[in-house]
Amino acid sequence: IAVGTMQGACVWSLVAVCVLCVCVAYKPVIIVHGLFDSPADFINLRRFINLSHPGTNVTVLDLFDRSASLQPLWKQVEGFTEVIYPIMQNAAEGVHLICYSQGGLVCRGILSTLPDHNVHSFISLSSPQAGQYGDTDYLKYLFPQFVKFNLYHVCYTAVGQKISICNYWNDPHHRDMYINSSDYLALLDNERANPNSTAWKQNFLRIQKLVLIGGADDGVITPWQSSQFGFYDENETVVEMKNQKVFLMDLFGLKTLYTRGDLILCSMAGVAHVFWHSNETVYKTCIEKWLT
Repeated sequence: IAVGTMQGACVWSLVAVCVLCVCVAYKPVIIVHGLFDSPADFINLRRFINLSHPGTNVTVLDLFDRSASLQPLWKQVEGFTEVIYPIMQNAAEGVHLICYSQGGLVCRGILSTLPDHNVHSFISLSSPQAGQYGDTDYLKYLFPQFVKFNLYHVCYTAVGQKISICNYWNDPHHRDMYINSSDYLALLDNERANPNSTAWKQNFLRIQKLVLIGGADDGVITPWQSSQFGFYDENETVVEMKNQKVFLMDLFGLKTLYTRGDLILCSMAGVAHVFWHSNETVYKTCIEKWLT
């Protein structure tokens, strides 16, 4: 009888453990890379997630060709959506999105145009959410004959808009040209008339949390406050998010998220752009708590 009782107790203990494991199961995490990145660049981030949240299904998406990250962002949205959507459909409790650099803008396109997405936390990791305007190594590599002052001559053309970086090149000295020419960011921000704006806003607001991560020593995102929806005015003075038109008029949902208490800013000094996804302190401070 004692043996039988012991075996019964072991069985029930095993059942209890199984139930507990089910209860604490973590939502799948999808990682979208940035310009010229590959899944190999996110080995550390995947490791951090697996150590803190064992058993998490982590998928690092890949465009298979680094040069593909120069394709127009709407084309990237289409390609990534085809891969992400099946993951979402198989995740009854929802998923988390971690989107790095240019990938953060791709993710916004996905979240705005996908009406039945089930993203809980959208973590934007050093992404130029308000646009980019700066002379960086990336700019010199892509456009060696241009600097920030004259790149609008290329970007604000039909040909320029076929290059990803031009889709979010936001020249504060040529705002009208930007709004009228940007085929991507100006539409997402609802700064230009868009018949889909109401639906896109509703879709975007399906997220539970928006986490905006950036820092003053980034060195690539310019101004760095763009990672938190701040940007230059015509004098190249940074205007913070809460004083931006897109926030004040709640053009695509930022103010609603803030009012709901679902907009989180996480700023860290001393982190260069290429190290955001491999810095454990960044993960522990800004990311870990949102991946439950």
